[in-house]
Amino acid sequence: MAKHRYDRLRQLRAFCCAAELGSISRAAERLELTQPSVSLQIQSLERELGVILFERKGPRIRLTSEGQALHAMAQTMVANIDDLPTQFSKNSQSLDGGYLDIGAGQSSTLYLLPPLLERFMAQHPHVQIRLHNLSVGDMLEALRTDRMDFAVGAVLDLPNELRYQAIYSYGLSLITPPDHPLAARDVINTRDLANQDYIIPPRDMTTWRLINLVFEQQAIQYRVKLEVGSWEAVKRYVSLGFGIAIVSNVCLAEAPANLAIRSLPDIFPKRTYGAISRRGRALSPQARRFLEMSGMGTPAELAARQSELDAPITR
Repeated sequence: MAKHRYDRLRQLRAFCCAAELGSISRAAERLELTQPSVSLQIQSLERELGVILFERKGPRIRLTSEGQALHAMAQTMVANIDDLPTQFSKNSQSLDGGYLDIGAGQSSTLYLLPPLLERFMAQHPHVQIRLHNLSVGDMLEALRTDRMDFAVGAVLDLPNELRYQAIYSYGLSLITPPDHPLAARDVINTRDLANQDYIIPPRDMTTWRLINLVFEQQAIQYRVKLEVGSWEAVKRYVSLGFGIAIVSNVCLAEAPANLAIRSLPDIFPKRTYGAISRRGRALSPQARRFLEMSGMGTPAELAARQSELDAPITR
C-alpha cells in the first residue's frame, strides 16, 4: 500500500509539472528524470483513471478538460508535499531571525519598497532581507522555482500557477518641460497625446507595455525620440527638453521641480502593484508579517478578499 501511494505521488508530480510547463521534456528536466520516465508515469496515471489528460501534438501538450479538472485538484496537494521540509523549517523559525527573499522590478525597488522595508526592518531587525531586482520574466520564473518568497510588481498577464494580492493602486500622468504647450492645458485628451516626441523606458517594462497598448487601441500615433534605461532617466531627459513622457505616478513622489505634471485618469485605467507568489506555497512567518505590514491586512482579512486579489491583472 505504501509503495502504491508513493507511485501515485510520483505520477501526480510528473503530471502537474508537465501541465504547468506545457512540455514533457521540460518537466523531465525540472524533475531530473528522463523524458520516457515522465511519459510513462503520466500514461500510467491515465490508465488508472481511465481518461486522457493531455492532447499531444508533437512536442507540444495541452490539458484536456479531464486534465484541467485533475490539475485543479492535485496541484496544491503536490506542491505542499514537495515543499514540506522547507516550509516546516521556515515556519519553525521565529521572527527574531531567518531570511526573507523578495523579487521586484525597477519601480517597486526604487519607489514602493523603501518605506515598507524601513518599517519592517525597524520592527524585525534580525530578519535578513535579500532584495532581488529582476525583469518581469526572470521574476516570474524565480517564483515558479521557489527561489524567493514573493515578488512585488505590476503585471499585465499572470500565469495561472501564480497568485496576485494588490498592495498599491496607481494612475498614470503626462510629464513635460514647463514651457511645453501641453503644460498649459488643464485637461489632456487623446488628440493632445498624438504626434508628440516621447521619452520611453525599456519596452519590456509593464507600465510602458500598458501605455503602448492604449496607444494602439486608440490609434494614437507617436514618435519615440529616445529610449532610456529607467524612470529616473526618463524624468531627467524630459526636464532637459528632449521630449515628453507618460509615467506611473509611483515614480513622481520626488519629481524634479522643472517638470509639469498632468494626470490622465480618463485615458489610462488605474493599475495596481501587488505581491506575487506561487499558488500552493505556504508563506514563511517573515513573508506573512511583511505582507500584513504592507497594508494587506491579517491572514483572515486576506482570505476574505482572496477571490478579488487572486484574479490575474488582465488587459
